[in-house]
Amino acid sequence: MHHNKPISLSKKIFQHIIMVTSLCVVSTVTFALPSDRSQQISLIADHATYNDKTGVTTYSGNVVIEQGSMKLQAASIVAQLNKNKQISTITATGSPAKFQQQVDSNRGVARGEASKIIYNAETGILNLIGNAYLYQNGASIRSSTLKYSMNKGDVEASGGSSDAGSSKGRVQIIIPPSATKTFPGARD
Repeated sequence: MHHNKPISLSKKIFQHIIMVTSLCVVSTVTFALPSDRSQQISLIADHATYNDKTGVTTYSGNVVIEQGSMKLQAASIVAQLNKNKQISTITATGSPAKFQQQVDSNRGVARGEASKIIYNAETGILNLIGNAYLYQNGASIRSSTLKYSMNKGDVEASGGSSDAGSSKGRVQIIIPPSATKTFPGARD
């Protein structure tokens, strides 16, 4: 196949649909409510391109992807395909890039944001870079970068350099009080 020839319109549309579907399915499978996977996928962007030679799909300009309770908003989203034409990485950038997902029906919506969000589909690692923030049910974590393993469910937070005495550049974790826990009194 000669890569400089224009791709026919129907082939372009078909490839675009495959890329969008792959992007959303990979992004939602681990975090999703079971019902999210059976929902339609909606992608809105000002511009979309696919390069068959490099395996890069780019969506830009107020990109919004929704499937069930999952929503990803960014100025741009770039999906990189591996040699088997499967998503290897997804990079969302914005001021900030944002995502939200109902993880399960017993907990509130999980929300996150960062200047850049990178998902490695091969390792299941989600990196939030640049003023990273995660929030759910009153609990939150904020730092320069956050690394989340979808396979293990653990989070690693790293602060950046800061001036002495400043909380900027440090990791901040907020844990809400338990609504069901009672504390003994002096006479109990």
